[in-house]
Amino acid sequence: MPETSKYNRIVLKLSGEALAGDEGFGINPVVIKNIAEQVAGAKELGVEIAVIVGGGNIWRGKIGSDLGMDRGTADYMGMLATVMNSLALQDSLEQLGCETRVLTSIEMKQVAEPYIRRRAIRHLEKGRIVIFAAGIGNPYFSTDTTAALRAAEVEADVILMGKNNVDGVYSADPKFDSGAYKYDTLTYMEMLQENLQVMDATASSFCMDNDIPLVVFSITEDGNIKRAVSGETIGTFIKK
Repeated sequence: MPETSKYNRIVLKLSGEALAGDEGFGINPVVIKNIAEQVAGAKELGVEIAVIVGGGNIWRGKIGSDLGMDRGTADYMGMLATVMNSLALQDSLEQLGCETRVLTSIEMKQVAEPYIRRRAIRHLEKGRIVIFAAGIGNPYFSTDTTAALRAAEVEADVILMGKNNVDGVYSADPKFDSGAYKYDTLTYMEMLQENLQVMDATASSFCMDNDIPLVVFSITEDGNIKRAVSGETIGTFIKK
């Protein structure tokens, strides 16, 4: 029996660090090629895919702010980092024959289209992989919040959050706590009450209020994006 997608439309959230591989900084061509192949494989199931990539492999606004930089300036630099990552992912996907569009919240006509909700939905309906870049265009908001907002705007069925260093949500950091245990399912309220820091509180509250489910899983295992899209039980499932 051929594989099918559990969802009609998804938002895939990737951290910037997921593109860096073991180096921890910059864009690793081998890693981004692997991620692109996973996304292309999931697309074969017929699902509509929007992607949001962080910029932490290049720049983190909070670090600049902590060092005394104006927070707004530091955050805008972080948004530009997400554009670099988005263009790199677009190139990798198009080398695999996937039709893609990068939509940015900060206008830069020479490299990408401006984000317009109806345009984004139309691209998805036409089978294009849409990559949302530059956050929501305002400082003080994370790419987690961007994922939650864009998921609501394009009426996605779920947010798939790919992690490069963990395979789900744990009660504590398993690297430092041998007693940490993995959750198979959670509610957003439990996540907030236990301060599990899967995503920031703004994004978590937004997902809870708008009833957007979240799957947290490992991006480093080949085929996991496809497994998540097809509804296999992997990682941690978080719901209202």
